[in-house]
Amino acid sequence: QVQLVQSGGGSVQPGGSLRLSCAASGFTLANYAVGWFRQVPGKEREGVSCIRSVDNSTYYSDSVKGRFSISRDNAKNTVYLQMNSLKPEDTAVYVCGADRSRIAPDRYCGGYGFTDYWGQGTQVTVSS
Repeated sequence: QVQLVQSGGGSVQPGGSLRLSCAASGFTLANYAVGWFRQVPGKEREGVSCIRSVDNSTYYSDSVKGRFSISRDNAKNTVYLQMNSLKPEDTAVYVCGADRSRIAPDRYCGGYGFTDYWGQGTQVTVSS
């Protein structure tokens, strides 16, 4: 079955860390741009971090730069989002997406391109 399956997420106190995983089955994730997007009710979806296919160049939104890190493990066909120094404003549903084009990571996070596959989404809650 061709799909993206997310894992990780949950509840954490401010300053804590979480790691999200986005695992592909049925296709090679290394050949896709992958992005992590977050959605809060009443707000526009935000592309927080994206990684390109051809050179693994990365993009981070200003709101997470220096705290989040995106990476690939091609052997596991998985992309990770390591989230450190979490803040209450990071609370959202996080969704990973994969685009088979060579789109630059800032453009993919900016809402351009076409997402071929979406993960199922996972809730991240940062609260004391």
